[in-house]
Amino acid sequence: MSGPRDEQPREHEEAAALLATGAARARAGDGGLVLVRGATGTGRTTVLEAAAEEAAAHGMRVLRVRCAPGDAAVPFAAVLRLLDREAGCASFGPAGGEREQAGVLWHVLRSYADESPLLVAVDDVHLADAPSHRWLVESARRIGRSAFPVLLAVTERSQYDVDPPPPRFTHTLSRAFVHTHTLAPFTAGAAAAVVRGRFSGAPRRWIEGCVRASAGSPLLLRALLEDLDGLDPGHRPVPETTAALYPGAYPAAVSWWLDSAGPGTAEVARALAALDEGRERTVDGLVGAGEDGLTDGVQELGELLAELAGADPGRVAGWLTAMTGLGLLRTGPGSSPRYAHPLLREAILTGVPAAWRRDLHQGAAEVMLRRGASTETVARQLLLSGPSPAGETWTPCVLQDAASLAVRDGRVDAAAAYLRRALDEPLPVERRQQLLTQLGSLDVATPGSSSGIPWLTEALRLPAAPQDRVRAAVALGTALTGRGEARAAVEMLRSLGAQFADRPGLLGTLHSASALLSDRDQTVRREVYAWLCETAERVPEVLGPAVRVLLVRYAATAGRTSALEAMRQVRELLAEPAEPLTEPFLLGTAATIAQWADELDEAERLVGRGLASQRSHMPHPMHEALLNAQADIVAARGAYSRPLGEPPALKDAEPTNVHAHTLIALVELGHTQEARRFADGFDLGDAPDSWELNRFLYARGVQRAAAGDPAGALHDFLECGRRQSAREVVSPVVTPWSTAAAECCLALGRPQEALALAEEELRLARVWGTPRTMGRALRVLGTATGGHRGLKLAEDAVRLLRPASPGTGPELVVALIAQGRQLTAAGERVWARECLREAAGRAERLGAVRLGTLAEDALREGGARRVTARTGTAALTDSERRVAQLAAEGRTNSEIADLLHLARRTVETHLTNSYRKLGIRRRTQLGEALGRGTAPLAEGAGRWPLRR
Repeated sequence: MSGPRDEQPREHEEAAALLATGAARARAGDGGLVLVRGATGTGRTTVLEAAAEEAAAHGMRVLRVRCAPGDAAVPFAAVLRLLDREAGCASFGPAGGEREQAGVLWHVLRSYADESPLLVAVDDVHLADAPSHRWLVESARRIGRSAFPVLLAVTERSQYDVDPPPPRFTHTLSRAFVHTHTLAPFTAGAAAAVVRGRFSGAPRRWIEGCVRASAGSPLLLRALLEDLDGLDPGHRPVPETTAALYPGAYPAAVSWWLDSAGPGTAEVARALAALDEGRERTVDGLVGAGEDGLTDGVQELGELLAELAGADPGRVAGWLTAMTGLGLLRTGPGSSPRYAHPLLREAILTGVPAAWRRDLHQGAAEVMLRRGASTETVARQLLLSGPSPAGETWTPCVLQDAASLAVRDGRVDAAAAYLRRALDEPLPVERRQQLLTQLGSLDVATPGSSSGIPWLTEALRLPAAPQDRVRAAVALGTALTGRGEARAAVEMLRSLGAQFADRPGLLGTLHSASALLSDRDQTVRREVYAWLCETAERVPEVLGPAVRVLLVRYAATAGRTSALEAMRQVRELLAEPAEPLTEPFLLGTAATIAQWADELDEAERLVGRGLASQRSHMPHPMHEALLNAQADIVAARGAYSRPLGEPPALKDAEPTNVHAHTLIALVELGHTQEARRFADGFDLGDAPDSWELNRFLYARGVQRAAAGDPAGALHDFLECGRRQSAREVVSPVVTPWSTAAAECCLALGRPQEALALAEEELRLARVWGTPRTMGRALRVLGTATGGHRGLKLAEDAVRLLRPASPGTGPELVVALIAQGRQLTAAGERVWARECLREAAGRAERLGAVRLGTLAEDALREGGARRVTARTGTAALTDSERRVAQLAAEGRTNSEIADLLHLARRTVETHLTNSYRKLGIRRRTQLGEALGRGTAPLAEGAGRWPLRR
């Protein structure tokens, strides 16, 4: 099969010269044999036809024949066509054997040679019938032994195929008179030149696409250019599907190439194309580059293809190597061979039924499983297969295991794909219910997905074990609440609870989920907690530990219990045995209460336990609560520079608790403009009512106050308070909006309002009784009161906060600034500077730029020069210096914590601060940094403020 001949390509010049030399010798009376070999499509026919035309132009008689597979049934069919003889001529009677017939044909050839020099052109000699093949070999031998004016020019396919090839034409001939040339594929440069010749001005990437799709084959390149003729390459890429080609010369050329290769090669080529297509279809979102499961190269892929096609593994591996050398296949770093271009792969699969492809992927999955391939490698093949035959049970197991692995790695889309495919299998109803719950849970967790609720609804309708039904109900309730249907979620959970009156653990799970989900709607929340409180009074024995700890949390937010009492109850409830399904509720709620009570280390341990107990593929109302508690702990420690992992704000995004913490962190880090843009990125007018909206209103108030807009800040704080009060949340443990609003009132010249707000928060803070809440309220009330009493309140705030837990660090800084300002106003400038310098040092260690600036501003206002050591060894506190020196000596964080009787997190905080102050990034740099000359100790650094 050949296309129109272009100008002689460089790859053909040597073969053409060899044929021209042979023709010249034949004209001089001394003929011979020239054999041109090459893979399919390398231009053997083109070279031979060009030689025949040139020979005829020089007066030679040209006898030509192109052998074909159909010749095999007729003896001497190829030779008879070559010599222009009929198969039924008299010399070929029934009595004549092959030897006699061959002799007659030789005499015919000699008679032609007696008339004029001959060029005998035999194309595709490997397809000749057996008698013709033997006659041609014997004729070549005779021409070589004697001087005949005959050039026998033969082309032969020499491509490596899966089926073992027949003996080569020159197998029995002496190499002395055989001149052989093997055609090479087009180089990339030669192929690009051909493309530019047809499409002048084509973009470089378009040309490269054509070169890759032709894979070095002149046949495929010319066929492709024929199909692309008339196309504007500047506006359309090279197609990747044969449906985009017209008139279809390219797929026809690929089909001819497969036919020429034989059935064994064609089967392997199509199997490779199907696997290749499957890898590309499943890579996006399912696997990363180089993770297609066939990364061990030719050997592994060859064995797989051989088993699928029933071929010899050695021959298949050889074929893969040969095709890679020709350019039809390509390999990347650490990957197995793949087709050079999607269009080539698609053309190979043209006409292959979809059922064949599905069966092949099913077979590939079985082979891979048997050979010990990874679970996801097998599962990716199953994604492209059809349902398993009856009785096969391994398929859903593999797919479910693969989904679990994908969830573990955070690839939710991949996990959902595996589970959807598993549901195509015949499954017991209990197994189907579990898979539906898992799939619905994953879809709910996927942004933009709307299929999760139908999956979960179907799961809840199917008969299943009680635990599985409760899991489906909790997941469905979470999904409904996420869609703004908190009431529907709570009603569904409560109606299901009637079926589990005799299962307290499961009933407690449903009650706990109802309470957590009701937080999204203030009306529903009041109703749920009213019912729970009533139940606790009437029949407390029906409420398990998880529900009772929620009631402790409710009492804390309503200002009805102290931190000491709340933590006593929490520890008692944690000691009770709990139903596994309710444990996340118990741990998450206990962590929140511990964080409010400034028991941050214990809160962190509880969050860790809660997250570890979660099924990551199941949406659970406590999962988000645990993550929020984690963010609250980070914020309480004043770790403003620690990333929280939340995406940037979008106009259509709903504000979350993490968004609120992020905004406050931006403010405290001094990123004023970025904080403003972040806050403005949310449209709160359409945001659904929730506690997270309240938290964000408070954060935006902080940002506005820091930006010098006390009126705007006051509006946000009061709105936050109004909304919280409507939810029966009045305690400052959630958001201390009252004192924040009081500070705005002071800035606006409304001291009476400020006093009222601060006194109310102090009253509620004393109920809860933690240093953080009380210290804040005392500090703001002192500022609002002023004078001697105000200074006394500020001193009380500092005294209360100084020995407290690390979670009071930011509050202590602000209290020190407030005390310093009041001391300055009272004329106690020396003591004021001590307070303010301590505040500046603590702010720097926290990374709280805004607070540090406030402290330094207050110092300047009090007449002090700026003498704070901000960097270098002089800036290290005594604790930081001790920790850094031990780390420089090679001690681990755990060893340092044991030696100094510190928490490991405290050691990590000291090291982080030391790195920042010393200007280093690695532990190994500590020794050199500590050994540098130290600056003089800043005035007042490292000393505590003294009181008379």
